[in-house]
This record gives sequence, structure tokens and C-alpha cells, in this order.
Amino acid sequence: MKKINLHNGKELPLHRKHPWVFSGAIKSMEGEIEDGEIVSVFAANKKFLGIGHYQKSSISVRVFSFTEVEIDEQFWFDKIKKAFDYRVTIGVANSKSTNAYRLVFGESDGLPGLIIDFYDGNAVFQAHSIGMHLIRNEITDALKKVYGKNLKTVYDKSKESLPGEYGSGMKNGFLFGENENCVITENGNKFLVDWVNGQKTGFFLDQRESRKLLGEYSKGKKVLNTFCYTGGFSVYAGNAGATLVHSTDSSKRAIELTEKNAELNELKNHTSFCEDTFDFLEDSTEDYDIVILDPPAFAKHREAKHNAVKGYKRLNALAMKKIKPGGIIFTFSCTQVVDKTLFFNTVTSAAIEAGREIKILHYLNQPADHPINPLHQESEYLKGLVVYVA
Repeated sequence: MKKINLHNGKELPLHRKHPWVFSGAIKSMEGEIEDGEIVSVFAANKKFLGIGHYQKSSISVRVFSFTEVEIDEQFWFDKIKKAFDYRVTIGVANSKSTNAYRLVFGESDGLPGLIIDFYDGNAVFQAHSIGMHLIRNEITDALKKVYGKNLKTVYDKSKESLPGEYGSGMKNGFLFGENENCVITENGNKFLVDWVNGQKTGFFLDQRESRKLLGEYSKGKKVLNTFCYTGGFSVYAGNAGATLVHSTDSSKRAIELTEKNAELNELKNHTSFCEDTFDFLEDSTEDYDIVILDPPAFAKHREAKHNAVKGYKRLNALAMKKIKPGGIIFTFSCTQVVDKTLFFNTVTSAAIEAGREIKILHYLNQPADHPINPLHQESEYLKGLVVYVA
């Protein structure tokens, strides 16, 4: 295992168990190190700090062990088993009402650069680092041992998530078994998941608890679900007894998936619109009781934060102007550079601009199968508010 030595003082984040080593912290490297190679990291005083995957990028090492251990098949099995046992403890694995959940959430599960979502026996593997992609077969073997006969397939969907030429030079495909989609159950609601053609790993599992909360408010209400993707919020609202559910998304593919899920759940009062959400909010004359605002990230980098805030303010102000008095808005941000306080202030500013009085009913966050690691604050990304509009 090749060694990386840090500048004096740059070892402090690793002492606090933060798993990233930035390129500027590196003083020297032992020979030529290839992308994805496993390396050991040492402080300037030669003290061992951790073991991780090296990659020529701003985050140069993603540490997956802070102890000196042998990195073999047993090591990766123990990691996957620990992640699975945690999901059993929080009640999402082996649940009678839900058979889809996130099994591995990167740094929060001690596997930086790796996402694995589990859909009723089908594991979708998505590597965000070259090192994790290089050990995809070891991870697949670990999944087989953990799940046994309950594992149907493992699908590698890393082409879109891996950097540069490495990602563009590979193809997605099955590492075990073959099955291109399935129908999952989430809190009793049914969804078609197409991990081959869908966004991310095929379904947004991180809104499960927020969708459940929406269902509690939806009976007898008129509901608008914007940026609907596969219609998750729409299905929950319809199954909970909403009198009308409208879904809108600018993606034709998303609308097709939403329609399939509405049909799968036999929704009677559902209509989809393939239209830009901002245009729809400005043009619609319907008086909605509940509006869901769950857009994709408005900024990928800190330099774009100002424009992201402007986008969130405009979106929320439009919804507040549109919704009927006494209505409720579920509003979210998954933009990493917009933290909870900034998002709260932005929604408040939108209410002032719209001339509406609001009350905060709930603060929302990612569910427990997307755990927040307090030693890696970057693991907290999803924030939401349920807002009563007077």
C-alpha cells in the first residue's frame, strides 16, 4: 500500500474522523499513484491517519478506515453487513409495508463515494469515486453474502456519476442477475422503478417520510405536485383521499412515469402536465389547498449559490401567491450549498414578497436510511419546510 504524507497541521480533520483529504493538504506521495488505488495516509510526524481511495481531484483521498487493517473481502463484507444491520435497526430493512431503501449512503456508512439503493431484492450500485468502482465485484460478493437468496440483481449505474473520461469510457450494466425494473411498495403505495432509464438510481427514496406526512394532510384537498419526477407525492396524496391531484414536470419521461404510477395505484382524480413549473404556477387558475415544491438542485457549486437563492425565492413566492388562504406548502431544497438557515430565510423572504402571512408547521430532513454523519456535515443535504399560508 503506497503512502501519502500530509503537511504539518493538515491531519486535524482526520483526527476528527472527517474522511476527506484535499489535494492542498498533501506534502508528498510514495511514487506514482493511480486513480482508484488504495493508499495509507500519514501526518507530518509519520503517525498513521487512515486508509482510503486516491483520486486526482480536489478531494484526493476518501478515507474508509481510520485504523490499520487489512483491506480484503472480509473488510468489505463487514462494511456492507454493518450498513444492513443499521437499516434493520431503524425499521426499513425487513419492513412489511416498505421494501425499498438506501442501503449505503457514502461517507455516513464508512464507504465514501458509494451509493447503493435496494429495491425489493434489486441493488443499484452507483460509484462516485473511481476507487469504489474498481471494487464493484467485491461489493457485489458482499451483497450476495448479506442478502443470500433475497438478492435478485445488482446493477451498476456509475457511468453518470463517475468523473471525466473514466465515466464516459464505461457502460452501465448488471453485475449480478438481470431485471430492468420492478414494482416496489413504500408505506403501502406502489411505484414502478426503472433503474436502467430513470434518474439517479431510479427513484427518490429520500422523500419517503415527507410523502407519508403529505398523506396525512391530503384527504379532501386539491393538491399540486411540481417537479413531480415519478409522481411520488402525487400517489401518496391520491391514495390518501385527495379530491384532485395535478402533477407537473418539464420532462416528458417523468410525466410518463408519473402516469404509470397513477395507473398502478388506480388514482381517479389525477392529471399530469408536461410543463415548466414556473410557467404552470403563473398560468394556472386552480385554487390548490396543498402545493409541493421539490425542485432539483439549483446550484452544484458555491459560486452559483446566489442564483440558487433567487430561484428558491421566486418559486416559493409564486406558490404563495397561487395557494388559497389556509393552504399548505411542502417546500424543499437539495442544494448542498444552501443550508437550513439560508433556506428558511429565503422562504420567509418569499412570503414577504408575496404579501402572505405564514406559519411553520414542520421542519423536514432526509430519512434515517440517509444518515447524517455529524463528523461529515456534507452528508446533510435535504431540508424542507411545511408552511401554512394564511
